[in-house]
Amino acid sequence: MSSATLHQSLYTGRNRAIPGNHQRHNNRNASARNTVRASSAPNHRHDVLDCWKKGFRLISSDNKKSMYLGGTLGIGITTGIVLQLATPSGGGIGEGWIDGWGGGGDGGGNFWSRITAALAEANKEEEDLEDWDPHGMIVGLHVPLHRFSPFIKYKLSGIDLYDDVSGSYRSSKDSFYELFTLRPGGVYTKAHFQAEYDNLAKCGMFQEVEMEGVCQADGTIKLLVSFKESMWGAAKEFRCINVGLYKPPPREFRPDMDKDERREWRKQNERDYQMKIAISRPCMLPESETDEITRWLKSERRVTASMLQKIRDHVQKWYHDQGYACAQVVNFGNLNTKEIVCEVVEGDITKVEIQFQDKMGNVCEGNTKDDVILRELPRRLSTRNLFNINDGRRALQNVNSLGLFSNIEINPKPDEANEGGIIVEVKLKELEQKTAEVSTEWSIVPGSGGRPHLASIVPGGNVTFEHRNLQGLNRSIVGTVTSNNLFNPQDDLGFKMEYIHPSLDGVADRTKDRTLRASCFNSRKLSPVFTGGPGLEEVPAIWVDRAGFKSNITENFSRQNKFTYGVVLEEITTRDETSTVCANGARALPSGALSMDGPPTTLSGTGIDRMAFLQANITLDNTEIIDGNPVGHRDVFQVDQGLGIGSKFPFFNRHQITKTRFIRLRKLGRYLKGAVPVMVLHGHYGGCIGDLPSYDAFPLGGPYSVRGYNMGELGACRNILELAGEVRLPVRNVHTYAFAEYGTDLGSSKYVKGNPTEFFRRAGHGASYGVGVKFGLIRAEYAVDHNVGSGSILVRFGERF
Repeated sequence: MSSATLHQSLYTGRNRAIPGNHQRHNNRNASARNTVRASSAPNHRHDVLDCWKKGFRLISSDNKKSMYLGGTLGIGITTGIVLQLATPSGGGIGEGWIDGWGGGGDGGGNFWSRITAALAEANKEEEDLEDWDPHGMIVGLHVPLHRFSPFIKYKLSGIDLYDDVSGSYRSSKDSFYELFTLRPGGVYTKAHFQAEYDNLAKCGMFQEVEMEGVCQADGTIKLLVSFKESMWGAAKEFRCINVGLYKPPPREFRPDMDKDERREWRKQNERDYQMKIAISRPCMLPESETDEITRWLKSERRVTASMLQKIRDHVQKWYHDQGYACAQVVNFGNLNTKEIVCEVVEGDITKVEIQFQDKMGNVCEGNTKDDVILRELPRRLSTRNLFNINDGRRALQNVNSLGLFSNIEINPKPDEANEGGIIVEVKLKELEQKTAEVSTEWSIVPGSGGRPHLASIVPGGNVTFEHRNLQGLNRSIVGTVTSNNLFNPQDDLGFKMEYIHPSLDGVADRTKDRTLRASCFNSRKLSPVFTGGPGLEEVPAIWVDRAGFKSNITENFSRQNKFTYGVVLEEITTRDETSTVCANGARALPSGALSMDGPPTTLSGTGIDRMAFLQANITLDNTEIIDGNPVGHRDVFQVDQGLGIGSKFPFFNRHQITKTRFIRLRKLGRYLKGAVPVMVLHGHYGGCIGDLPSYDAFPLGGPYSVRGYNMGELGACRNILELAGEVRLPVRNVHTYAFAEYGTDLGSSKYVKGNPTEFFRRAGHGASYGVGVKFGLIRAEYAVDHNVGSGSILVRFGERF
């Protein structure tokens, strides 16, 4: 079967041309003998950049053959892609050119080694090309290439392509311009122009090609390249095959072969090529894309080089749009037949390498076990799979979530031992294993009207120490000591010591992702239950101290969906402002004295409770950040089950369910310039059956309950229902929003021991509405208290939902 093969070698970066001697080339006879094989498109930076458009930016270029891309994720992802695909054998019958490209096989000639040698020589010349010389000839004069002076440095002002067949100039966006390595504005010698011409003449895209310079008025020259593009017989079918990792049998071409040996050599190459097609793997290109290309071929009477360029761009665009950044069209086979074969390397991963670096970037031995890192990589980012940029980004996020590394790089590079193969390098810089940190802080609390003020002029602070990555298995011990009074820390000292054990079932078991956490703690918080209602004078504060032990296991179903279950053993102590154990709440009487007959602060009535209970939490979250706002849904269900162990044998079931929806208002966004608004719908229900101490009652009101009220200002409930709606509208990089909220105790406040809601004259329900603006983590809001009809300006920290 007579066929021809057009080979394309695609890679990134800029290659200098190869010096040569030809000044004009005519491929008409070679084309008639169906022997076209060539290297085309030596500069394809845009092919790689197109497939990295989403979420990535060019940050640096380290050398002329590689490109480094940085990610927008906190820790950078650095990727250098150099795809240099050597000429495959087979695919044509004919005499060929014995000095470089064979008609049916690889042609001998060692083409790429000649390019490498020429590049080394050309790089030396480039240092001397900063200055340029005017051409010194008549403006508008057409100068053939052979009349260029070897002693003049010409500055190139542009390139024009003229089609001799149509008698017109090609558009500057024509794919044939990709074949040029010379760039307008560059300074070149005759050797460079000659080498550029040789590449064009041998690339297989043209039957005839001629190059001449047009003298410009500013002393520069413009290249005029006239050509007749190559053509082949009509084709009616299109087939795409994956030739990645294919190893062709060696077929050495010797220049001293006689006529019979050359004929036999070509036949062997043809048989090899047909075998290559027979055993090749099907490519991922869907049938709809194949059918579209087939329709193109059927609509043309001949197959042209332009058509092949169009097919190549179309196929590569589909792969790159799907995230397959390393996929490239490398060959067109079976030309001059009814079926054209498009050969693609799709970027098969042959190896995943993990490399540790020190602070200076030198390779070193790491402390982290390889299995800890490999389990965080997506399953598709492994051998016998195709490299996809989306998997690389996901791997970056997963490895970064370990919290063990200061810098992470994921870099796919070509596998020199396997043609078309990709080695994925994961380069890591580890954080210090042992760290300690001391910090001071002043607490800001809401005052009257919600305005923030300092809780105390005396600073607080904390000391944190961490020993991470024990035994290289990502296990860690974290300790924190906190005090609100650095001058007398013994008055208010809290601590937490936690042991974290990821991969509870072993790092090699990737079917489960369970993490054990065990901690002992001592904390103090202001109780929102003992808070006065509107018009009531300030109520003496009650502080709740909790000390105990907690252990739980978290099963991660995905990055945001998880199930946590465990046990809590704790002692709860309620204290007044003097740190004295307090058994009951108090309020001020009209006489100014304090009434100490308020609601009991503990279940036992002594101010000290001890209890044990089970705790479980399920989180279902598919939200993603779009234009700075989460979009999607989030559901949380939590239950605490008392075991009847402790003071007064507490037995209870406390349960909560929270549902939040973040909805993009696309239709409204059509009428507004900028980002699409987001509507938030939120509902929260909580209830308790059985024993309920006051410190575990549900507080109603506050920045995370019903805005416009202080913490617990509306009531302390056994059952609670909260409904909220918010519309968020980004305006000039600032997030503005309007909200409305409602909360009620469902009449359950009277079932809380001592009825704190009635004792402190709270309403038990309330609504609010208002507007706000968000700056980072700070929320400035104007909220209207619907119960009394007054508004106030509030400053809050953190997210409401």
